[in-house]
Amino acid sequence: MLILEAQELHKSFRLHERHSGRFGLLRSLLRPAVREVNAVSGVSFRVEAGESVAYLGPNGAGKSTTIKMLTGILEPTGGIVTVAGLEPHKHRKQISYRIGCVFGQRSQLLFDLPVSDSFELLRYMYSIPLPVYRARIEEFAGVLQVESLLRRPVRTLSLGQRMRCEMIAALLHEPDILFLDEPTIGLDVVAKERIRVFIERLNRERNVTVLLTTHDLTDIERLCPRLIIIDKGRMLYDGSLATIKERFATRRQIRFAMPDANEAARIAALFAALPEVAAVTDNHQVRLAYDQRATDTADLLRLALQWGNPRDLTMEDENIEALIRRIYEDDIDLRGEAAAIV
Repeated sequence: MLILEAQELHKSFRLHERHSGRFGLLRSLLRPAVREVNAVSGVSFRVEAGESVAYLGPNGAGKSTTIKMLTGILEPTGGIVTVAGLEPHKHRKQISYRIGCVFGQRSQLLFDLPVSDSFELLRYMYSIPLPVYRARIEEFAGVLQVESLLRRPVRTLSLGQRMRCEMIAALLHEPDILFLDEPTIGLDVVAKERIRVFIERLNRERNVTVLLTTHDLTDIERLCPRLIIIDKGRMLYDGSLATIKERFATRRQIRFAMPDANEAARIAALFAALPEVAAVTDNHQVRLAYDQRATDTADLLRLALQWGNPRDLTMEDENIEALIRRIYEDDIDLRGEAAAIV
C-alpha cells in the first residue's frame, strides 16, 4: 500500500539581501534586494507501507526541507505531496496521528521537567488510553533501557539518553510512519547500536515505515535497503543499496604483509610502475588501490607471489561511505540508473 508520494515536488524561498556600505540599511529599506533560492527542484518518489528508506544528500541538498513538507511544516511551492493519502500542509492535525518524528537537533521533551511528564502530556494530546499508554511505556522503556531515566529532568540526561527518550516520545501514539532526521548524530557507539536495533525491530515486527536522513553510513547499511539520493535540490538516484554498490563500487584495496620494510618498499615500487594501480607502504605492509574494471585482481595476486613472498593479504571493497562521497565529489548523474531500476 502506498503511504508516501511526492510528484515533481518544488520548494523555493525568497531571501532578502542587505546592501553593504554606509547607507546600506536605508537602501535595503527603500529598494530591497530579493533573491529566490530553490531548495527542492522536481523531486518525485513513492514509498510503500513497511519500507525503510534512506534519504541522502550533502548539507544543503534539500533533505530537511523535504521532510518538513512531508510532515506539513512547510507548504510546497509546486508539485504534489501526500502522506497516507492526505496533503500534509492541509491536514496537519489528521497527519499528526499517523506520523512520528525524531530530529537529532531538536527536542519534543520539556527541558526542566522529568521525562515521564513529557510522556504524560503526549498521552493527553493523542488521547491514548491509560492501560495502552502504560503498556507502551513499559515495552519501549525496557527495550531502550531507560526505566531509570523516567523520573529525571531532561536537562540532566546525556545526549544518548535523551535520544532514546525522544524515540519513545515519537512512538507513543503508534504512528504508521517514522521520520528520522539524524537520529544518531553525536551519539556514542553503544547508544547508536541500541537505537538501530530498536528501529529494525519496529520496521520488522510492527511494519512501521521509516524515512531516514543521516550522515552515518552505518545507519544506512544496517537499516535501509533502499536509497534516495538528492543534491542541490534535484534527484540523483532512487534504487537499492545493493544495486548502487554492485554498479559503482568498483574500487578495491589489497594489503600485503611482507617480511620486512625493505621488501615492502621493493614490491611497492614494482606495483607503482603498473598503469591504473596506486601503491604505498606502511612499515612492512604494501597497500594497493585500483579500479576493478581496469585491473584484474587475479593478475595482481599472481604478481605479488611472483615478485615476493607475502606472509598475509587482505582485500577490501570500497565501502558505502567512500562510494557516496565519490558520487557527490565527481557529480555522478545517477538519474538514468535510477530510471532503469525503478
